[in-house]
Amino acid sequence: MRYRLFGRTGLRVSELLLGTMTLRSEDLARRVVGTYADAGGNFLDTASAYGESEEVLGAVLTRRDRFVLATKYALSRDAADPNAGGNHRKNLVLSLEQSLRRLRTDYVDVLWVHLWDRHTPVEETMRALDDVVRAGKVLYVGVSDAPAWFVARANALAEWRDWTAFAGLQVPYNLLERDVERELLPMASALGLTVAAWAPLAAGKLSGGTQRSGPLSEREEGGARAVRAVAEELGATPAQVALAWVRASGALPLVGARTPEQVLDCLGEVVLPPEAVARLEAAAPFERGFPADFIAECEPAAFGDGLVVR
Repeated sequence: MRYRLFGRTGLRVSELLLGTMTLRSEDLARRVVGTYADAGGNFLDTASAYGESEEVLGAVLTRRDRFVLATKYALSRDAADPNAGGNHRKNLVLSLEQSLRRLRTDYVDVLWVHLWDRHTPVEETMRALDDVVRAGKVLYVGVSDAPAWFVARANALAEWRDWTAFAGLQVPYNLLERDVERELLPMASALGLTVAAWAPLAAGKLSGGTQRSGPLSEREEGGARAVRAVAEELGATPAQVALAWVRASGALPLVGARTPEQVLDCLGEVVLPPEAVARLEAAAPFERGFPADFIAECEPAAFGDGLVVR
């Protein structure tokens, strides 16, 4: 297993992140986490909204300090309580305390904002996150499923006011779902954020798994067929190829393995040759749209022969 730095910090995280939302049995969770840890994996991702699975993870986490333990807050803890959900300070404090009890720990390494809340001022969220970092209950913070402008503004405020900035961004990303390439991935690259890609196997569509529901579209089938072909040529599994494509973009795949066998299927340091990356992307066409494609088209005329290419 190889490791990367988490955002602009010194924290080392494995190139394969493990999501634990589907773990419901302590015996199974112990085997899944053990298989992942034996391979060198060190990042475990959960959330306050995952309920039972967060408790199960806490029960089996015997080597706590060897892991980068991440949880999330924002989703409602009680649908009847208007303050039991959202990005505000009250929900942050109560959700975090609940997660710490379930996980049987006095701190988490990463606390993600689970979902953007348009009703809570960004200043309140960032100051509240900084407070729990300064209290020692959280070491690093990240954000999931939010607009690029919100993340950029949040980190600008954090920099100006000496608060803790987001170090990571969690978004859905795979060969078949590439919307985040329009705004979110360029923003993350510019700000130095680590991207954790959830659903990197497109709910089993790219691995041949059983999670998918209904027939594949023509584009999806084309992408899945290309993944299988490249896997056969490289002597790898389709899952390994699909995850290698995510890593080639600079993102880290976050896999929700349900069994030790699924963990093993995702392991392997497959590196895709440029030709294979091009074949995969051609099999599942994607257009970034305006403004990215328009700017790329206009750059030669706009900036002349002196255009700098990175």
